[in-house]
Amino acid sequence: MSRSGRGPSMADVAREAGVSGQTVSRVANGRSNVDEATRERVLAAMRRVGYRPNSAARALRNGRFRSIGVIISALSTFGNSRTLDAVASAAAREGFAIVLMPVSRPSQGEVSGAFSRLDEQAVDGVIILIEQHELDQSEIELPHGLPVVVIDAGGRRDHPVVDFDQASGATAATSHLLDLGHETVWHVAGPPESYAAERRRKSWQETLEDAGREVPPPLTGDWSSRSGYEHGVRLAGDPAVTAVFAANDQMALGLLRALHEKGRSVPGEVSVVGFDDMDEAAHFWPPLTTVRQSFDEVGKRAVAALLAGMSEEGAPKAISVPTELVVRSSTAPPAHRRGADTRAPSQGRE
Repeated sequence: MSRSGRGPSMADVAREAGVSGQTVSRVANGRSNVDEATRERVLAAMRRVGYRPNSAARALRNGRFRSIGVIISALSTFGNSRTLDAVASAAAREGFAIVLMPVSRPSQGEVSGAFSRLDEQAVDGVIILIEQHELDQSEIELPHGLPVVVIDAGGRRDHPVVDFDQASGATAATSHLLDLGHETVWHVAGPPESYAAERRRKSWQETLEDAGREVPPPLTGDWSSRSGYEHGVRLAGDPAVTAVFAANDQMALGLLRALHEKGRSVPGEVSVVGFDDMDEAAHFWPPLTTVRQSFDEVGKRAVAALLAGMSEEGAPKAISVPTELVVRSSTAPPAHRRGADTRAPSQGRE
């Protein structure tokens, strides 16, 4: 929006592209009688000046299209799929539709291309759900002209960021195991390109260091149950391992299977904590102690922040959503402590 309050016009696009206003109108209305090179030049000019076509035909009386674009990577992961569902539900409650734009990887070309396609869809704002580190690299620049909210990313963004308090969740998981009497806690981490995984790993390590405990080398998984199982086979063979914090519930599930197969009882010999509190976690065997994330709350706050960005009030730059430790039956004091005190802390127990 210009300082005069007038948005970019077709005349602005025509000057930027070096074409006539009639040509811009043809491109904006999807006419076919424009050669491809000229069409691409006009579309590029539209992106540069922040002009969105078809606004007169598609906007409602309040000047909005009532649609929100979502750029997302790794759609198949539990956290992203749950967050997307929460965003869609929150948007629907506000009377907005979702235009989904998946990207295979968060490169400059992929992200810019997704924004270009969303421009053509005429959305009111964009929510970005890309947790990989690449989004925070200096060469990844987000186009201007649309309100943007980023979920689960680094802090270098110039746009509002909504995220779980990953650090406190990982601290709670690690501290719970130490408070039960375990000498140290092993960690099955998520992929290194994930911000969430990196924050959980760092908090686990700092919690052990602050307690003066040995920090075992973290084992890196890929969020899948298979990777949790593979690391679990290794951990099960080490009798010194009595407590493991897995960076998500799916890896914890694979870990539990490996421990069972290798004859290591849970929590009799090894205590296990996960992260996410997926619906199935309460029905693992044994029921899983885990860190609960409220995906519904993240979706609600992300949509609220985007709507605030569309208005004159603006949106806060950082929104942190609390996590909660949920204690179930997969954690207990180590065997050598059980004779003295068999009671586990009851806070948050289900």
